[in-house]
Order: sequence, then structure tokens, then C-alpha cells
Amino acid sequence: MTQPPQYPEQQPQYPQPQSAPLYPQPSPSYPGQQVPPQYPHQTPPQAPPQYAQPYAPIPPQYTQAATPPPTPPAPAPADQAHPHHISTDPRRIHLSSQQRRTDATAVGNLLLHLPNFLCSLFVVGLVAAFFGDFALVVVLLWIASGALVFHRPTESALARHLLRLRYPTPQERAKLEPVWREVTARAGVEGRTYELWVEDSDSLNAVAAAGHIVGVTRFAMNQLPNGELAAVMAHELGHHVGGHAWSGLLGYWYALPGRVAWRVLKVVSAVAFHVSKAFGCFGVAFVVLLVGGLAFATISTLYGLPLLILGVPYALAAVGRRSELRADEHAAALGFAPMLAAVLDKLHRQEQSEQAEVTARNGGVPVEESALSRLLSSHPDHHTRLHHLQRYLQPQQPY
Repeated sequence: MTQPPQYPEQQPQYPQPQSAPLYPQPSPSYPGQQVPPQYPHQTPPQAPPQYAQPYAPIPPQYTQAATPPPTPPAPAPADQAHPHHISTDPRRIHLSSQQRRTDATAVGNLLLHLPNFLCSLFVVGLVAAFFGDFALVVVLLWIASGALVFHRPTESALARHLLRLRYPTPQERAKLEPVWREVTARAGVEGRTYELWVEDSDSLNAVAAAGHIVGVTRFAMNQLPNGELAAVMAHELGHHVGGHAWSGLLGYWYALPGRVAWRVLKVVSAVAFHVSKAFGCFGVAFVVLLVGGLAFATISTLYGLPLLILGVPYALAAVGRRSELRADEHAAALGFAPMLAAVLDKLHRQEQSEQAEVTARNGGVPVEESALSRLLSSHPDHHTRLHHLQRYLQPQQPY
């Protein structure tokens, strides 16, 4: 073993400077003492880099969804500022004890269709004669078929194929039903008794069909304020509660065989007249005498009843005009008189626009309506309808 070195007892004295710089000195190593190894990857700590802006840590993301922002309130409908806008908020409905009635115009309509009914009965009897012993059964079945007017599937078929109506879409129903609820609430009528239908038309119109159908055009539904739309629907409801709709359809149904027979006779007479021209004057005279003899025999056999049919269209048109005034009064009595007057003004402007188009197509020459066509019109003129609304438009005098 190696002997440690021997040092003298007294160490030499060296002069000490007054102030010496202090430098880091490595610790002395002694024999037998192991120096820890130095690793090249160990570097002295450095100061963190300086950034122009302080470092902002990113907040942790959680799986929970953030609270959605509050939904802004829905914009108010555009027609709420219209003077004819009405409130359609649900409220209590007081139903009247008498949901329907048959007024004088409905009764008159049925009576005026009586000649048509008898002529149709004669035609059905002639056709039923070909069935032998079942002739009476055929006639009774035809008479009982009038009940189909109040059969819901039959009404739907008539509305779809004859009137070109359709069921409303969910969006259209959401627009129509609040207005209809307000109308029926004012009238005291059960609104679910009737069905709402839509006609794809760009004209202002509505219809009361069969016994339970109220139809409005797409234009009336989308372009009218809800108060004016309510006035239109109240007018059609007046046709229903007054019995005008079902009596008109019932009369039309029972007159249908007579109408078909009349058209067949017209076609046969026209064909016979054209064929008779080939035989000269004698052929024409023969056809005229034949047709005249048949007509005289029919009139004398039915006690002159066919002559009444010539005046029935004019009487039915007069009753129809009266029923329109009754329906106007029904809507006005429910508080829709100002709205209905506005609708009538729009209808009048629409008619004037159509007349202007006809005049333009006619080379600028106006087409005057004849007195006969006015007598056959089923609707009163614009001024007559406004005249009957005046007592509802005037302010009520306080007592």
C-alpha cells in the first residue's frame, strides 16, 4: 500500500492580497476520492425566451357542450301592422243551439229545381223501362242517391274532380286553422264539422261546396291579411249555415239526368239538320216538323211543364244573387264588414283588369255585357253588395 506523503509541520507564509476575486474553484480531489462523471448532455439552465406578448395557456377542452345562445324572438308577422289584422288567440267558444238553418233562399232554390227534377224523373223512367221488372227499383235508387250529397267520401271526390280542390299542406293548415277557429268562434259553430280545402289559383275566390267543404284559393290565403281572409271564410260559412250549399248541390244533382238528355237532343237535332241539307228543302222541312211534333207532344203530355224550364235559369240566378247578399250579411254581422268591403274592392279591381285584357285583345273595342247575361249572373254587382253593407259599416250611435 502506498504511503501518504509527509508534509512539514509549518506551512510557508505567503502574502495575501487585500481583495481577491472569487472564482469558482473545483473542490480538491484527494487520493482515493472518486470524481462524479460529467455527462455531455447536461447543460447549464438557460433563461426562458422572451416573447413580445405574454404566453396565455390554452384552457382545457371538456366533453360537455357549451350552453347554446338564447334563441332570438320570432319576428312578428308582416300583416300585424295592417288595419284589418285580427287576433286569433284561442279562447272559449260558446256554441249556438242551432248550428244550421234553411233560410228562404235555400227553400226557393229547391222549389225552382222542381221542374228540373220532374224532367229528370221522366228521363230516368224512360231509361229504367229497359230494365223490365226492376224499373221501379232503378227509379227509387236514383231518388235515394241524393243522400250522397252529405256523404263525406262523395263530397271529397266532387271537390277534387269537379272543383279542382286539394287538401292543404301542414304549412297552409297552420295558416288557415287559426283564422277559421276565430270565424267559427264568433258564429258559435263547431268548426270541426267542416273541412278546409285549397284551390291552386292566382285569383281571389272561395267556395262553399257540398255540405262540409270550405275552399279558398292560394291567392286569398297568401295575399290577404288574416282579417280579410276571415271575412271571406265567414261569407262561405254563411252559405253553409243558411243551407245554400247543400240545396244548390242537391238541385244540381237531381237536374243532371235532364241536362244530359237535353244535350243529347241538341246533338241529335244538329246532326239531323246537317243531314237533311243533302235532301234540299224537303229534307229540312221534314226534320223541323219531326222535332216540332215531338216537342209539342212532350209539352202537352207534361202539361206545359217543359216551358217552365226555359225561365228556370233566370229565376235560379236571381235566387243565387240573393243568397250572396245573405252570406255577406252573415259575415258582416260577425264583425267583418270593413274587411269584406275591402275584399269586394279588390274583386272589383280584378274584374276591371280582366275586362281591360279582353278589350285589349278585341282591338281596343270594349265588350259590353248584355242585359240577358246580367240576368243570368249568379252574383250581384259590386255597387249592390256595398250598398247592402252600408248599415254594418256606419258607426253605431250611442243610446
